[in-house]
Amino acid sequence: MQLLWAEQEPLTVRDVHTGLATSRDLAYTTVMTVMERLWRKGLLRRKPRGRAFEYEPATTEAQYTARLMHELLRTTRDRRNVLAHFVGGMRKADEAELIRLADEAARRKRSQ
Repeated sequence: MQLLWAEQEPLTVRDVHTGLATSRDLAYTTVMTVMERLWRKGLLRRKPRGRAFEYEPATTEAQYTARLMHELLRTTRDRRNVLAHFVGGMRKADEAELIRLADEAARRKRSQ
């Protein structure tokens, strides 16, 4: 997924395999299987390109990460403590951005 998000254009299994081969020893069929599974789970979109498929992410990295964070929060029994630990571990710049975004969201809700 990281490679597909970074490229910002559809890639074939061959493209992804080539991109990953620089840092890992992976079989082409392994990459093909993983991409097929990601497509079946709805994380990738695909369309034919010649005799192969080209794949692209179905969501942005930010949307995917936010969805994971929501899923994790939904499964905890102590949301407040989880959020407190999360915020407590943030860098100051991220904390300031979170506060700014929360204020912006509150203003939008008031104006609706």
